[in-house]
Amino acid sequence: MLLNQRLYDLFADKANGVKIEILSLGLGYTAVTQSDSGIGLSYTQFGDKKSCMALNQLIDYEANPAIMLLEKIKSENTVERSMALALINALNYEKALLLPEDPDNKIMFDTFEIGTESKVAMVGFFGPLVRYFKEKNVSLEILDESRNLGIKKEFYGKLENWADVLLLTSTSILNNSTEEILANAGQNLKTVMLGPSTPMVKEAFEHLPVHMLAGTVPINKEKILKAVRHGMGTPVLHKFSRKSFLKL
Repeated sequence: MLLNQRLYDLFADKANGVKIEILSLGLGYTAVTQSDSGIGLSYTQFGDKKSCMALNQLIDYEANPAIMLLEKIKSENTVERSMALALINALNYEKALLLPEDPDNKIMFDTFEIGTESKVAMVGFFGPLVRYFKEKNVSLEILDESRNLGIKKEFYGKLENWADVLLLTSTSILNNSTEEILANAGQNLKTVMLGPSTPMVKEAFEHLPVHMLAGTVPINKEKILKAVRHGMGTPVLHKFSRKSFLKL
């Protein structure tokens, strides 16, 4: 996938100059800290886990050059890609800290004029947004295979000729579906990639029709790491982070 290669290329130099400090692989999210003070998150994409092992090769990334883990963004194993994406967000941490905040999604809604007359497509199920759209009578179509929501072929057709805005989960990077989904985007469709896994890096998406990145920037490292170890999800992580955005 070109997106994975671009992410690797953008951070290879920095990854050669720092080391992994902590790699915490949680049931919900993965967190990585690196020696240049950065911390990053990614959803833990287990895929089809059919045994006691998520990985079958012993590699100690901690206290070793970050480039070892960065290479796994190109792996076929979704858990390895999850760890690598968390590292990418850790390597980008200082820049992400400078981005503006959008704690209640108001800037996103205003930017793309999301209101009663809007037609929104959503890949991944974002509960708070689904409830908000229902309250505002926003037309909504959802594709989420884990919840058996939507039919892919029909959904892709709506991206081409129905939807005004696409809200795309950043876990699409982990299952390598980002580029397939966006290949079906209509000419006037506006796309927001969102979620704690989102790499807030404009250059990574220059080949794709993405118009805003909406991600999570950890603020309290110790509480984030503990929440990850304890299997917590997005609502808890947001208590110790800020919701930031980047217009592309």
